[in-house]
Amino acid sequence: MITTASDRHAAAPGAEAEVRALDLAAATWATRRRNGLDAEGRAALQAWLAADPRHAAALEDMAATVGQLRQLPGDAVAALRRGLPEAAPEPRRGWRLGALAAPAAVAVLAVALVGGGWMGWTRWQALPTFEQAFATERGQQIVARLPDDPARGSSVQLDTATRLEARLFRDRREVRLQDGQALFSVHADKERPFHVWAGKLHIVVVGTRFSVRHTSSGLDAGRTVVAVEEGHVRVSRAPGQAPGQDDAVAPIELVAGQMLVGEDDGRLGTVTQVAPAAVAAWRSGRISFDHTPLAQALAEFERYRSTGLVIRDPAVAKLPVGGSYSLQQFGRFAESLPFVLPVKLVPQGEVSEIVLRKP
Repeated sequence: MITTASDRHAAAPGAEAEVRALDLAAATWATRRRNGLDAEGRAALQAWLAADPRHAAALEDMAATVGQLRQLPGDAVAALRRGLPEAAPEPRRGWRLGALAAPAAVAVLAVALVGGGWMGWTRWQALPTFEQAFATERGQQIVARLPDDPARGSSVQLDTATRLEARLFRDRREVRLQDGQALFSVHADKERPFHVWAGKLHIVVVGTRFSVRHTSSGLDAGRTVVAVEEGHVRVSRAPGQAPGQDDAVAPIELVAGQMLVGEDDGRLGTVTQVAPAAVAAWRSGRISFDHTPLAQALAEFERYRSTGLVIRDPAVAKLPVGGSYSLQQFGRFAESLPFVLPVKLVPQGEVSEIVLRKP
């Protein structure tokens, strides 16, 4: 039977020093293994495990404890650190742990030792408690849950062809949107602001629902669009962007029903109005156009599915289209083009070209 660290302590009250030394060794190996071992380190670990059958159980116990430490709030960690010496000493035979009664405190010491003292501990504390990349395929939508609150975590709904990375820290939450668009439903936590980087923009919220779009094709290609469904967000230019411009440009506050477009050079556009219900209309499978160039509208449909249509004439590409369309009824959009624009569809093998219709 595998015993826990607390079981070992209770089972051997007269051998507390020996048990603590085992815990410290196990926590040190757990920390080193988490940080990555080279071939020599892996061999040394195997030798340590083979030296005593108790070592394997102790290692697994302390590995779990070290992992849990990353989830602790700062005040809990500070309480554990108060039981440590002023300077983290090198472990040695016969060294007594004194006030370190809890396995968690032993793990704190191991992290400090492996990390090179408290500077190493600070760096370790700064590591994310959660990180994961999310991506959707063409035509796919998913909802990703973030474990930033045990009861009501935040969520991110990803639209088609979207890629982002999420990282949670003890003092903040971060998402980097590489391409695509997403709707964020952020659990309110003023102690851990929620940051989104997309294109040349930096968005900060506490708790709200808002969408961010940054795509390489389709509508607003190359630009970043932020729209707020509820609550408020702060939008600013990401540091180091838009060279030659005043870096002291004040952030822009957006509230529900407002939208802002950031240019691909980092300039912030003007705030415009948008119906909160229209924010992230793609959730209901719709695309809206307003005097949108036909080529751009077609590229937007292409993000979701193959349209089978091509445009080669620049004059046709510039023709404006408008209206709201269902992604499931692209055929109707294509069929309506000759009736709303001076064009016709000419079959050319597996595709049809949209060409100008001669008078």
